Amino acid sequence: MLIEYVISAFVTLAIIVDPVGLAPIFVGVTADLPPKARRAVGVRACFIAATILIGAALAGDALLRRLGISLPAFEIAGGLLLFWIGAEMVYGARSERDTKTTEQAVEEHIPHLAAFPLAIPLMAGPGAIAATVLLAGLARDPAMLAALIGVIVVVCGLTMVGFLFAAPIKRVLGVTGQIVLSRLLGIILAALAVQYVVNGVRAIWH
Repeated sequence: MLIEYVISAFVTLAIIVDPVGLAPIFVGVTADLPPKARRAVGVRACFIAATILIGAALAGDALLRRLGISLPAFEIAGGLLLFWIGAEMVYGARSERDTKTTEQAVEEHIPHLAAFPLAIPLMAGPGAIAATVLLAGLARDPAMLAALIGVIVVVCGLTMVGFLFAAPIKRVLGVTGQIVLSRLLGIILAALAVQYVVNGVRAIWH
């Protein structure tokens, strides 16, 4: 059960955060920075995103109970949100929106690129936070919750590696490779989202 939970959590968060897909965006955001500053921005962004997602994992379930929201209801809502993100990835809308967010940040000369737009909303956006709270609610014991935190750290670590090697990744994938990878990951995420909705409806029905 723990292994299945870890695999599901890793696949879900890895697809939503999309370490490979963020690499080209990172190159665009930090294009005018020297290599040392670029690395510092990448590391700081991953640390901020990991902190936000871990906080959502630890406090999200308690917040739901305080608001009177049942886990099945949140599971359905989270599944619908994840499906929307997956559909955007399939049709290319998400990459266009992320690019616009990046361009807006550069045009407005935002000094803290690590916090915005890299950490929020590109890494720890609404979809990632919703998925983390949802996965935390599915954790049946402290071991599973600890595993979720470990998954968050691993995914953010992979994203940091993608940032550090962003330029080579962009050259290797090319435009066609990036499009194909985004579409494939979007389909997988949409399928996982549908499963979340089915599980939520089934829990309410019973």
